[in-house]
Amino acid sequence: MAEARLYTLYKEEIVEKLTKEFKYENVMGVPKLKKIVINVGYGDAINDAKTLDVITENIGIISGQKPVKTKAKKSVSNFKLRDGQEIGCKVTLRGKIMFEFLDRLVNLALPRTRDFQGVPNKSFDGHGNYTMGIKEHTIFPEIDIDKAKKIHGMDISFVTSATTDEEAYTLLKHFGMPFKK
Repeated sequence: MAEARLYTLYKEEIVEKLTKEFKYENVMGVPKLKKIVINVGYGDAINDAKTLDVITENIGIISGQKPVKTKAKKSVSNFKLRDGQEIGCKVTLRGKIMFEFLDRLVNLALPRTRDFQGVPNKSFDGHGNYTMGIKEHTIFPEIDIDKAKKIHGMDISFVTSATTDEEAYTLLKHFGMPFKK
């Protein structure tokens, strides 16, 4: 089984570049991508439970893994929301599937976005993790735009072993993440 293209790139080039740039003494200190979490919160699922099944199916097609439905943690009467009611889905990608998803996101999906200027470079959490939002799931080539009934967005979180935002930014930049200038 061949390994993912970006993982090979990471092992052969990115580790070396990061070691030089941040002067790591040990290869194990070089930051790496741990996981990617794709999350969809869909408030209208309260009224239409079938839509959530369609969204879950779409995320499964995009990620290559079966998503888990997420439930409300507490009741909110203003939103007609009950505790335990399904209101979204998420999937955690690791290993080969994670690198293949990142490759498709950076090289195929993001360039297809309308008026794309780059992803924001301010969405780091202070601990080396990055989160971005996508407004339309149809930017992924796996989704047939003609068959899409509901267009939904998603949040994509990149969890790295980096300790600072600067290290995580550099790591994602080397993976080809198109940050705004």
